[in-house]
Amino acid sequence: MSQHFSSADGSAIVGDLVSVIVANREYLSEVDGAIGDGDHGINMAKGFAHCGRTIDGKQLSLAEALDELTLSLMEGIGGSMGPLYGSLFIGMANEVRDTPTIDAAQFARLLRGGLTSLQDITDAGVGDKCLMDTLIPAVEAAENAARDGASFDEMLAQVKAAASKGRDSTKNLVAKIGRASRLGERSLGVLDAGAVSCCLILTRLADSVEPRLRS
Repeated sequence: MSQHFSSADGSAIVGDLVSVIVANREYLSEVDGAIGDGDHGINMAKGFAHCGRTIDGKQLSLAEALDELTLSLMEGIGGSMGPLYGSLFIGMANEVRDTPTIDAAQFARLLRGGLTSLQDITDAGVGDKCLMDTLIPAVEAAENAARDGASFDEMLAQVKAAASKGRDSTKNLVAKIGRASRLGERSLGVLDAGAVSCCLILTRLADSVEPRLRS
């Protein structure tokens, strides 16, 4: 049987996402402060921490835990990031409802579901200096790995590598959306905060899933 993990580990997996965002609160705000309002880390940590308190002590499926994360972000984060990340996570959740185990192909669909949901509310894409510069290459890496018959752990490694490369690419991009777009060429030379937070999330998701893989 192919590698897979149990969807019953949802609380622990989403708890790991909460931990990485809360731990990087100051760093994310520092990155955002270079060309934005400087509150990305504050807002993200607020929403994720709320989710952490909500799921604490509960045994939720991955879809249920992602639902709670969606609600916390939609209701607790100001600006655009609440709806954006909320859409991402609800799209992921919808791909694994009533799915007891998740294999590599299903994980690729989970990522694609998140991206598709996000694309319902934004036209942003690769090259716009935003979280899409991280997310889209990571989703494509997962789908390519699934198509090529890679093992689940190989897929996770490729997702992390693509996310990191996408994040780093934003340093050499001019912002085309959001408040940073007003800076024009002055937005060059720094990372995009959304791309950074998305990379943290995808990397921690992969790192949380990997030790839970069973054959």
